[in-house]
Amino acid sequence: MSDTKVLKLVPKSSAKPSPTPAPAAAPAPGNAEIEKKTPPARPIAIEPAPQVKAQTTQASATAPAPARPARFPEQRNRRERNQRRERPRPSPEEMLGMYRMMYLSRRIDDKEIQLKNQNKIFFQISGAGHEAVLVAAGMALRPGYDWFYPYYRDRALCLQLGMTPLEQLLSAVGAAADPNSHGRQMPSHWGHKKLNIVSQSSPTGTQLLQAVGCAEAGYRFKLIKELRRRSSNFHKDEVIYVSLGDGTSSEGEFWEALNTACNLKLPVLFLIEDNGYAISVPVEVQTAGGDVSRLVKNFPNLFLQRCDGTDVLESLGVMKRAVQYCREHRGPALVHAKVIRPYSHSLSDDEKLYRPDEERTADAERDPVKRFGAVLVDEKVIDQDGLQQIKDEIDALVNEAADQALASPQPDPQTATQFVYSPDVDPTAKEFDTEADAELSGNAGTMVDLINRCLHTEMARDPRILVFGEDVADCSREEFLEKVKGKGGVFKVTANLQRKFGSARVFNSPLAEANIVGRAIGLATRGFKPVVEIQFFDYIWPAMHQIRNELALMRWRSGGDWKSPVVMRVPVGGYLKGGAVYHSQSGVSTFTQIPGLRVIYPSNALDANGLLRTAIRCDDPVLFLEHKHLYRQAYNKSQYPPDEFMIPFGKAKVVREGSDISIITYGALVQRSLVAAKQAEQQGVSVEVVDLRSLQPYDWKAIEATVKKTNRVIVAHEDSLSFGYGAEIAARISDELFEHLDAPVRRVAALDTFVAYAPQVEDAILPQVADVLAAITELNSY
Repeated sequence: MSDTKVLKLVPKSSAKPSPTPAPAAAPAPGNAEIEKKTPPARPIAIEPAPQVKAQTTQASATAPAPARPARFPEQRNRRERNQRRERPRPSPEEMLGMYRMMYLSRRIDDKEIQLKNQNKIFFQISGAGHEAVLVAAGMALRPGYDWFYPYYRDRALCLQLGMTPLEQLLSAVGAAADPNSHGRQMPSHWGHKKLNIVSQSSPTGTQLLQAVGCAEAGYRFKLIKELRRRSSNFHKDEVIYVSLGDGTSSEGEFWEALNTACNLKLPVLFLIEDNGYAISVPVEVQTAGGDVSRLVKNFPNLFLQRCDGTDVLESLGVMKRAVQYCREHRGPALVHAKVIRPYSHSLSDDEKLYRPDEERTADAERDPVKRFGAVLVDEKVIDQDGLQQIKDEIDALVNEAADQALASPQPDPQTATQFVYSPDVDPTAKEFDTEADAELSGNAGTMVDLINRCLHTEMARDPRILVFGEDVADCSREEFLEKVKGKGGVFKVTANLQRKFGSARVFNSPLAEANIVGRAIGLATRGFKPVVEIQFFDYIWPAMHQIRNELALMRWRSGGDWKSPVVMRVPVGGYLKGGAVYHSQSGVSTFTQIPGLRVIYPSNALDANGLLRTAIRCDDPVLFLEHKHLYRQAYNKSQYPPDEFMIPFGKAKVVREGSDISIITYGALVQRSLVAAKQAEQQGVSVEVVDLRSLQPYDWKAIEATVKKTNRVIVAHEDSLSFGYGAEIAARISDELFEHLDAPVRRVAALDTFVAYAPQVEDAILPQVADVLAAITELNSY
């Protein structure tokens, strides 16, 4: 394309190989296509670095060559003083291996651009200009041992870790064999099960909290003695790598992730690849002062390093020190690498519209591939003919891989619905149904009591279960536990869990909903079972990015390679007298239409116990809604069921038999519908009430049976009428059971507004018994 400075494909050189070059170093394990051509490399020798300290702003590695300006000029003198002491000294073989990997990354970018221009692939976004620091990062870290949360520029990192050119090009063509997403995501959305590269998505910054959760898994694994012999994928000195662009540092989740990583001293390596632009927005518009590392330098326990990310040797020294700091459990590290973006943001962008020629030319002078090639020649590691031979070999390799990728089969269209939910555990199956003939015992308890009992018994059964959220612990300052009664949640649902199971498994989170869900995803990826609490449904929205684009999508977008079975407990609903706008909402339809997410809504204590146990034992992410008004109602109390009591998802319950009209409902409307049904009975109308209990999935067979039985249907719920949950049920009844209806499907729901503080206004907004009774009367007389 005219807006890119593509390294053109060159013909095979006819020049003889240079007698001077040493053999090239081998790339990371697994990169078989390059490995054939290169012998194994020796470990890179690095002179001892000075003692690192937390909160340091010490410059990294060496000063740039005199001809180019330092990207961090205030650091220049210190770099020059420490040049010999800090700069690594790879062998000639290793230096050639680094060049090969950088050039390979660039040539795959160029091949994808060529394929896009030929309409053989459908999207391209490059890692050009970022290659040096990413190859350095890959050399400092261990594939399949450390964990990786890259972003879309990280092509060279993935190659260095062991992803092959063919695997990357399979992603570009959307092939079924693509290990990144099996044809389900755009190219450069990295993921590789064997290499511990966790599935990446398009939203910028959502990977950061997940990386923190992944690191937290290792932290908590060490604290929970019951788990110490259970897993082989935890290592005492593992590092979790996560990268981002300079624009992503504006996202709130970056600051939330940095805060938690520093607070818990987690071994997270943050790499900021600063190419100066977020698409067209320059860094000084994004960031106060134009330098994000200046803003974060006072975070405690943070090892802060800066480097010229286009200088592979300087970057290698910095990355080695940052990784060492993390492996020693001293806290997280942040490397701020200044790189370039020689191509447009993507092929959907034209950088000439907002970048002047002189700026683009200046960037081209710092091209890491060209610069390092020149260094190799200048230092007589190889001559120009030998360098050309390496290029020719890689060009041929990339062309061959592209041909193989283009010939690779596309995914079968029939696989589209695979991995929306777990293929291994079906929470609607009979093994989750122990409801019939369950023996109850003890005094009757409220919904709060039976949810609390379920959490206690499940945590005793499975040490992988973690409970966290805002205020869920009894007392974060453990020294006060014996002096205070304990909080245990604003509704006391998690009371005494911390006392029983300890602070490693029950703990408070920051007041940040995205932080809660994002960390939970990372923990679940490592095999933990987080049961988190969002304090009020009304405050779930900061976590929506994590829920919609990450939690619900993880399994599907990775083709089943990754999963995150998190349970989110969320108090919901109104009828509180004083809950008002921000403590009384019920927007459940927003979540029931998200594929991959189970949504459960019990109406009484016993159902809450059985459904929560199923939620914890199933293998899918679950939104478990607990109506606040129902927490302590006397009419929904129950004795305690046994510890194996479960109710399967998608199983409704007929809570009142009837013959004239059916009410399909859930949550707080179940009791109101029962009261209205009793009143209608006095008018000679027999009303059947069906409690759905599970909203996604829902029990269509039960709905079908009741419609065929009564031929008149009301759908009642607390959510707003327009676009509410009842619209789906009503539409499907009209579509599939029309011939069984003697009257139109009627809906009873809240007004299309918000819940007010004044009790009389709240009563007018939310559906009441009188509203249900009026619907019964009108429908009966139709």
